[in-house]
Amino acid sequence: MSVDRAEEVESSDEESVAAAAVSTTVTAAQTYYPVAPGVNLNVRSGPGTTYRIVRVLPKGAHVPIFCQRPGESVTGPYGTSNIWDNIGVGEYVSDAYVKTGSDGYVAPRCA
Repeated sequence: MSVDRAEEVESSDEESVAAAAVSTTVTAAQTYYPVAPGVNLNVRSGPGTTYRIVRVLPKGAHVPIFCQRPGESVTGPYGTSNIWDNIGVGEYVSDAYVKTGSDGYVAPRCA
């Protein structure tokens, strides 16, 4: 998320008025979660193993979770889960392979 703000600044000198635009960008911190150690993780186009693989994450990867949605149940290093993590536009990984510290949702549900 970013927020831009422009401020008008007036001079105290009555004969001249100066305006300056000040742009400020504020970015919300995004949490990145580690993928299970030693795993090259398939990133899929939807919340299940029948969706096509769009890329493969290397061992040691960390992922953002923008939203989560239910899908196919998968068993992985962190248990069995039907939660799928959206890590980018059209990119999903099974939550069973991501160390979130929770068995439930840690992000909003995808629309």
